[in-house]
Amino acid sequence: MASATPSDPPAPSLRERKKIKTRRAIRTAAYRLFESQGYEATPVEQIAADAEVSPSTFFRYFPTKEDVVLSDEYDPVMRAAIASRPAGEPLVVSMRAAIADAARQMFQEDRGEILLRMRLCRQVPAIRTRLGENMVTAQRLLTGALSQRDGRPADDLELRVLAGALMGGWTEALLYWSETGAAEPLPDLLDRTLTMISEGMTGSR
Repeated sequence: MASATPSDPPAPSLRERKKIKTRRAIRTAAYRLFESQGYEATPVEQIAADAEVSPSTFFRYFPTKEDVVLSDEYDPVMRAAIASRPAGEPLVVSMRAAIADAARQMFQEDRGEILLRMRLCRQVPAIRTRLGENMVTAQRLLTGALSQRDGRPADDLELRVLAGALMGGWTEALLYWSETGAAEPLPDLLDRTLTMISEGMTGSR
């Protein structure tokens, strides 16, 4: 077994591991019910019962039913990846590396869940509305991670524009991937998306 290096992230505590396990149990139960009986026909109480938690526990992890579909563990992965990039590295390069790592992990571990999530995003108006709200929050978190890495103020216009472009491109690529039957490997599609954004930011054609 390889020994840990100083750059390795600290292992999650027992408390954090239990929280992750509970969150995943709730999400797995929700997806199973959504797939079998439909999103609208699945109340929170049924999801909680299937996950063997109380409704109050459900709401501690997910403020709304829509958040079960939209939240995941990959935003922290990307933020940590950004923070680990060399200081002074071009922002688009840092973002490309961070998103590529998260995309590979997503594609390997959760391909079926991602397809279901994006189908629900297309079909359920409440989820599409919540998606827009979540994108604003994710953009702010991403801007904060870039700000911390570069030592710029969090309201720096370049950081905000880059974070917004990346979040929008990420979302549209996921929707396109699901709409086209996941024909192209997700990491490759996201890499193409980042190339388009990078060329737009640098003025390339």
